Amino acid sequence: MQVFNSLTNKKEELKPINPGKIGIYTCGVTVYDLCHIGHARSIIAFDVIFRYLEYKGYNVVFVRNFTDIDDKIINKANQLGVPFNEISEKYIKEYYIDIGKLNIKKPTYEPKATEHINDMIEFVKVLIDKGYAYEVDGDVYFEVQKFKDYGKLSKKNIDDLMAGARIEVSEKKKNPLDFALWKKSKENEPFWDSPWGKGRPGWHLECSVMSMKYLGETFDIHGGGKDLIFPHHENEIAQSEAFSGKTFANYWIHNGFVNINKEKMSKSLGNFLTIREVTERIHPDILRFFLLTSHYRSPIDFSEENIKNAANGYMRLNYSLDKLYAILNGKDISSKDINLKNLTKAQKKLFNKLNETKENFISAMDDDFNTAQAIGYIFDFLPDLNKIIYAPNVNLNEDLLTLLMMVKEFFKDISKILGLFSIAPKDFILNEKKKFLKKNNLDEEFIENKISQREEFRKNKQFEKADEIRNELSSLGIQLEDTPGGTIWKFEY
Repeated sequence: MQVFNSLTNKKEELKPINPGKIGIYTCGVTVYDLCHIGHARSIIAFDVIFRYLEYKGYNVVFVRNFTDIDDKIINKANQLGVPFNEISEKYIKEYYIDIGKLNIKKPTYEPKATEHINDMIEFVKVLIDKGYAYEVDGDVYFEVQKFKDYGKLSKKNIDDLMAGARIEVSEKKKNPLDFALWKKSKENEPFWDSPWGKGRPGWHLECSVMSMKYLGETFDIHGGGKDLIFPHHENEIAQSEAFSGKTFANYWIHNGFVNINKEKMSKSLGNFLTIREVTERIHPDILRFFLLTSHYRSPIDFSEENIKNAANGYMRLNYSLDKLYAILNGKDISSKDINLKNLTKAQKKLFNKLNETKENFISAMDDDFNTAQAIGYIFDFLPDLNKIIYAPNVNLNEDLLTLLMMVKEFFKDISKILGLFSIAPKDFILNEKKKFLKKNNLDEEFIENKISQREEFRKNKQFEKADEIRNELSSLGIQLEDTPGGTIWKFEY
């Protein structure tokens, strides 16, 4: 398995510290507002990494925290005149509502910063004793110039950072780059007692303490969005390695940004989309599928056209799976072996294509969790599957049924790894059809009547009139498909 390590800027073989075990820490959300789709991207990317490593047989300890004390939380609480923890607890609940829709696997641990204040105080004491930190009037700062490797993750030069630093940041600091480990609490701010007076932890400190508590002083993978590389992750490395004298994390994994119509998402541009807004418009499975169709490190552009393409692609998969499951429904398949002699040429091709697709899928996921390529291989497989399951008068002998059951098992693995198909394909199609009809002010009875009229025209060899109905429905976004069991209708988003 190869992973791209932001620390070395190259792909490296994944070699766990303890064979068969992997520890992962990712920076969670600051709970002062609803989560946006940038959060969704990061959460889904690391959810898939978690799922895949478990699928590969690793015992994974996955930690994703909540930052539940922070300037933004305090500001919002003061604006509303409520305690800070009322804000944080409210948005933790909202977070679970939103990510619950996205079929996210629960991490091993989900620590909150406020549950680890004593550990943070002890951590800061060690840094002061070691000469890496200093206290000024109740604030404690990390002295960046004392840590010789500062900038190794972000590839920033400390002298260049110094030259570009804003000197007015704080008169208390020895150096503008020094960052707060402990902040003296101002009036109307929450506080905890410490050796330096009443205060609260700095943001960077929280993640170092929580990751090391659950994973040890050195662990395998630390992750988050690319926006966290500097200063957050850079500062985490500095304080953690100064504290322990050891490597903090062996692999650093960062996901790319979500753009909206080719522009950076931001509240100031008015293109800020929450998970809730998006999942009210499109099925959460479609959002998840869309985000997985790009490699996690690449930027992804959220636009109506791209979402439509993803929705249509995901619907194609569901149509095929629904047909497959209908064929297998109620069939007793006990055999595990296939006699290829009992398969037709097309069926043998499907057998070979299935084995090839399995290998390619795993190969793509082993190559830095390349979900985009893995999904591409699934779509390459689809025509061979459709040729068999939509074939008229197919002989469903035991060998073919066994082959189709193998296909079903493969899609079960895909679902386990990618977290897709959270509801049965039949139910997904039905729900999406209902939404399509409602959105376009159409009635299913109207469509079925049109299909019946077309059938009559076809029986009477009035093909021009039959085609007129097909074209009329097509103009409404409805496609007709003639099958041995009759004509069915599908739609495009």
